[in-house]
This record gives sequence, C-alpha cells and structure tokens, in this order.
Amino acid sequence: MTDLTHSDSVVVAASPEALYDLVSDVTRTGEWSPVCVACWWDEGATGRAGDWFTGRNVTPERTWETRSRVDVADRGRDFAWLVGGSRARWGYVLEPVEGGTRLTETWAFLPDGIAFMTERYGADEAPAQVQARIRAAREGIPATLAAIKRVAEA
Repeated sequence: MTDLTHSDSVVVAASPEALYDLVSDVTRTGEWSPVCVACWWDEGATGRAGDWFTGRNVTPERTWETRSRVDVADRGRDFAWLVGGSRARWGYVLEPVEGGTRLTETWAFLPDGIAFMTERYGADEAPAQVQARIRAAREGIPATLAAIKRVAEA
C-alpha cells in the first residue's frame, strides 16, 4: 500500500489569524473543496476541539455524509479534524512567513479507516478503496489550497 499521509503548502497573503478564521469555519468548506460541498456544525458546536460537524461529499460516483470531530483548534496555528472520530485526519497548519502565511494542508488515513474499509468493502475490495482515498487526497489537496488562496486574497 502506498503512503497513507500527504501534505502540501501554499503561501497566502493573509495573516495566520485571518486565514485560521477562514479555514476553521467549516460552513465555508464548500467554497474550496473539490469533494466536500457543504458542512454544518452540530448543535452547540463553535469550532473548539472536541466539537462535531457533518460534511456532505459529492463525486460523480456517489454522494455521502461524514461526521467529524475537531481534534485541534489553535487560532492562527493549527486546525484539524478526525473523520468519523478516528478514520482519517485532515488539517491545516499555519506559519507566518514573509508576505503572509504558509498554509499546509495535511491528510492521514488512520488504522481505524483501514479497518472500516475492510469491514465495509471486504478484504478483497478494501485495498482498492484505500487507494482511491489516497488518490483523492493527493489530487484534492493542491486544488483545495489554490481555491483557499483565491478566496482569502479576494
């Protein structure tokens, strides 16, 4: 199986705090994600670590929803969430640099995600499903970062 993590970065002409406020507002995810078209917070959630939200994902093959738990919420530095609470970890790391902020999007497919794929698709089909998720992350992260940069710098 190929690497179960991926990350990429872009420099955005915005402060780390302003950029954090943008990427941590999950209700805006549909503005930049190539797959996640909408997100909404669970009742009472405000974006703190431990809060849950739901995302609606759409590809040509299917539409589905996932629930995620905020793992890290450190304004101006780091915002991350766990899909399904433990299956995959997505996040943004923000670093001040000359001209703005280096925004790094990170992704990791976790052991519970592999187990979920095996349970859902069976041992024979699970590796292909995992590879499809790896491809989606590798293709989606650069597209997402470019779109966030456009939105943030508009």
